[in-house]
Amino acid sequence: MVIAPHLINSERRAYNASEINSRRRTEPLWRSFGNRTIIGQYVTDARGKQLHPQKRALFARLSKIQGSLINSLERNYWEAKPKLSTLCNRLSIPDFIQETAWKIYKISAKMKLTMGRSIEGFIAASIYAAIRVHEYPRLLEEIVEVSLLPMRSIHKSLALVVREVLPTLDLRYRPILSERLIHRFGNELDLSMPIQQKARKILFSAKRLGLARTGKDPKGIAAAVLYLAAKDSGEKRTQSHIAKVARITEVTLRTRAKQIHQISKKIELPQMS
Repeated sequence: MVIAPHLINSERRAYNASEINSRRRTEPLWRSFGNRTIIGQYVTDARGKQLHPQKRALFARLSKIQGSLINSLERNYWEAKPKLSTLCNRLSIPDFIQETAWKIYKISAKMKLTMGRSIEGFIAASIYAAIRVHEYPRLLEEIVEVSLLPMRSIHKSLALVVREVLPTLDLRYRPILSERLIHRFGNELDLSMPIQQKARKILFSAKRLGLARTGKDPKGIAAAVLYLAAKDSGEKRTQSHIAKVARITEVTLRTRAKQIHQISKKIELPQMS
């Protein structure tokens, strides 16, 4: 006999931030660094009444003592973690890459590589190193634009991360592949999947026929094959539009397209103007 039906442990999937917050069943873990609570400089109590000067002096003293109990490494983490999370959110970086970036930054701080250098620069370098480790289609120029840091500062920090930190974590700094950038740029250009697949076939044929990619920017190669694939179709895109999306110059786009066209004469390609 069934008295009343009850669903036990019925999980509901979440697809956006609001659903995640409403369906969360556990609270996030405390950080492994820094203070659990912060004693602030308050002038009123919980009821809104003014604190006595002796009480205010007491809390000011306690706040100073609390700050002295945190070592420099924890203070570094306390400042860097929110900045890293904010930068990853702006770039729509997945959580697993963000976790790798945080591991890279923590090792950098423990090795005292951040001493006398920009914390923001090492945060951006750690994120880009994690992107290259996982072969995620994001560009260094995008990190420069979002972080508002000079390219030179990120390059210096990235060189230290690649040379000192990645071997410690047994991670490999992988090159950017043009194949991954084809779909990334194709989606930004609103090109259909058949055009993107045609671009991949053009690149594969050019590689098979001896296209030398050493010393050539993969962004230029990916943009060139997309331009060739879409040129005589109903989804034609201008050179300036493709160059802007790929963050290259129109001269680079034309040069790479002509090189691929000359190498790939054995396959059907639109004539270059």
